[in-house]
Amino acid sequence: MCRILRTLWECGSLPWIKSRSSGLQEPSLYTVKAIFILDNDGQRLLAKYYDDTFPSIKEQKAFEKNVFNKTNRTDSEIAFFGGMTIVYKSSIDLFLYVVGSSQENELMLMSVLTCLFDSLNHVLRRNIEKRSLVENMDGAFLVVDEIVDGGVILENDPQQVIQKVNFRVEDSGLSEQSVAQVLLPRLILPA
Repeated sequence: MCRILRTLWECGSLPWIKSRSSGLQEPSLYTVKAIFILDNDGQRLLAKYYDDTFPSIKEQKAFEKNVFNKTNRTDSEIAFFGGMTIVYKSSIDLFLYVVGSSQENELMLMSVLTCLFDSLNHVLRRNIEKRSLVENMDGAFLVVDEIVDGGVILENDPQQVIQKVNFRVEDSGLSEQSVAQVLLPRLILPA
């Protein structure tokens, strides 16, 4: 956590964040509004929203589609859309997005995106594509949960994320089994 606060300080996000209207705004650790991964057609594969800006799945998917339509043909890494700052990266047939408020520091959001990409690259065995992501969705959600919790950035070092994800998988006994393989024997009642 200290490393993240130090990075926030160095990027100019602390001790105060400037607001467009009233000058100074209280600092907040809630920097990420959403993380989502879309395929080449703009369809959701993974999404985590951390506030109620888009309370329903219908609104979330409409936002994702609009963001995809704006970003899928450009080579930049940042977009401003709907009063939000969006950083994104593409890989083969996937688009990875990290969303923050319009006042959010782009470098902080980019550090989250880079950590997400590098961690997924390891978890998916250097094969960041749709098929591999779908087959390893549980690992992908673990990665996202280790990086951001409730909109607060917990970690931006991919090596630390990978270490924590590997520990959680080994500790749970799921390393070589699917969720169904673990749960099915427990659901069948003895006679």
